[in-house]
Amino acid sequence: MATIDRSNSESLFKKSNTYFPGGVNSPVRAFKSVEGAPIFMKKGDGCHIWDEDGNKFIDFCCSWGPLILGHNNKKVYDGIVGALQNGASFGTPTVLENQLGELILSRNPFIDKIRFVSSGTEAVMSALRMARGFTGRKKVLKFEGCYHGHVDSMLVKAGSGLVTFGESSSAGVPEEYANETLVLPLNDIEALKECFKKYKNEIACAIIEPIPANNGLLLQDKSFLLALREICTEFGVLLFFDEVISGFRVGFNGAAELYGITPDIITYGKIIGGGLPVGAYGAKKEIMAMISPEGPVYQAGTLSGNPVAMAAGIAQLTECAKDGFYEDQEARTKFFVDRVNTYAKDKDYNFELVTIGSIFWISFDGKKSIQKADQINSDMSQFSKLFSALLDRGVYLGPSGYEVGFISQAHTKEYLEEAAKIFCESLDVVFDLSKVHLTF
Repeated sequence: MATIDRSNSESLFKKSNTYFPGGVNSPVRAFKSVEGAPIFMKKGDGCHIWDEDGNKFIDFCCSWGPLILGHNNKKVYDGIVGALQNGASFGTPTVLENQLGELILSRNPFIDKIRFVSSGTEAVMSALRMARGFTGRKKVLKFEGCYHGHVDSMLVKAGSGLVTFGESSSAGVPEEYANETLVLPLNDIEALKECFKKYKNEIACAIIEPIPANNGLLLQDKSFLLALREICTEFGVLLFFDEVISGFRVGFNGAAELYGITPDIITYGKIIGGGLPVGAYGAKKEIMAMISPEGPVYQAGTLSGNPVAMAAGIAQLTECAKDGFYEDQEARTKFFVDRVNTYAKDKDYNFELVTIGSIFWISFDGKKSIQKADQINSDMSQFSKLFSALLDRGVYLGPSGYEVGFISQAHTKEYLEEAAKIFCESLDVVFDLSKVHLTF
């Protein structure tokens, strides 16, 4: 099959390299782990996107998750246009902030108050400061394989040993910042107990993606999350659920609702703004009382609660709050995943789509249960081949084997059936190529 024409994207990427580091404004957009220049997208509608060369794709990236209703959803579009007609930004309170706040809080039993910001990273950064201010403690516990944005103290990886101080995973992060972060493996209750035994009076909060989805889909045993809740309660440590991906995606109230576990702090991401730049953090009122101007923990943002983003969020979350929305999302996702997995099993391919809610992840580790980052096969050559085969056939994924895919309301069964057939055809290409490689 002929490779699709990418000449316009290639030309645009060549030019963008003269403007931006690496030619992109976020590294996840680069095609570092796959072939060719990144694709420059021109428009989206429903579950489809079109690039600058006129190629059409079924989109499973969905702007990395927030487009749960699909591209160019009419209700979200109308909300944006209606708000924009009154002005893009005021730097003052607006009624739209109240309306979105009420929409979220009236349905969420886990938090009493919320603060809107402009990104998931900003939400995490602000909530970490709040946790330290509330507890009077400095250290933060995080888990290897979870991503919490590009906050300095979160850009750390595990060192050597069972309970370790973090080591910077990015240049420009001072060692002193990393030393305030403890890093543990996921799904390891013994390591958790040992850490709290040693640092129980120093840890302000334990931050975790309850559904880790930035480094593969590392589904955790509920028993581990329950143990984390219990030990945090025992030692007065705040349990911090980073639900930037899972919030409003696996259920209206995210993983906290799905697992029935109450965290002390929750962060949400751009899904609450229909794809516009929004984030939020929330907690019980006594914790949120620490935030200025009510309390001594300073946090501010000129574009926080932007009226256009609030209007988009109101439109999107009103749809998400309807009865049966998440059940339908999960059912269509299962429909798609089951078709691909059944085909792979019949062909005896070492492949599986792992799924929760309307999230899926491509695993070339067969039926192996993967709950920790170091259990993922670091050889991403098969993913690269699959990505290329899918792209040539009209399916777009995020360009990394560690990233997850998302299904929106706009992915009807008809389109999912089409995408499943393309997946199966592309798997034949990948595994036939693998057999050819083995003969040499």
